[in-house]
Amino acid sequence: MLKRFNIQHDNVLTRRQVRDVDAWAISILGIPGVVLMENAGRGCAEIIIPELKNRGGKNVCIFCGTGNNGGDGFVIARLLTNAGYKVKIILCGPPAKIKGDALISFNIARNMQIPITEISLTQGKVNEEVAKHAGGSDLIVDAIFGTGLTGELSDIFIEIINAINLLNKPVIAVDIPSGLDCDKGEPIGASIKAIATVTFVASKQGFQNSRSMNYTGDVYIASIGVEP
Repeated sequence: MLKRFNIQHDNVLTRRQVRDVDAWAISILGIPGVVLMENAGRGCAEIIIPELKNRGGKNVCIFCGTGNNGGDGFVIARLLTNAGYKVKIILCGPPAKIKGDALISFNIARNMQIPITEISLTQGKVNEEVAKHAGGSDLIVDAIFGTGLTGELSDIFIEIINAINLLNKPVIAVDIPSGLDCDKGEPIGASIKAIATVTFVASKQGFQNSRSMNYTGDVYIASIGVEP
């Protein structure tokens, strides 16, 4: 189930509480993490597909990290492919770093022969790489970093985020725009600027910061199949 976020009335979660909800669902309730990932990806697809229909677009580029946010992106890639869209995955990191539930979803996407390209992480080449792979897209999905991101972004990821923003393409962010601090709602060096963000379970504390709207766009809350 999806609902639009109301900044004044909805419950919010901190970064720590997000981890606690996941741990509770997996360890106490016994829901496999890959099931939560599947539900999260489906919730995102329910926003992405109507947006594509409204825009008349067919080409989607999904930027995926090597963690669980990227895992959600792999699920989205499969669902959009099944719905008839032309999807490509841009992997922001080496495949060897993908583990656990994300690896399961990555292998499914690979077995479906969804195009997967590992972007060069060489400074100075990022703008060219991003433009080459995503410039013809009708919509971009940001699944690089999730709510667990802390500290400062490396220079190469600042380049990737800025290069995506420079494309001036509509972007839908998965859970939180990559580079936005979950608790503060401020960029950690740089942040994706999305037209919409599909976040999970509840809104995030940082979204209470009105400046975060410059990066999140409209915020939708998607269920992962269990409510805390």
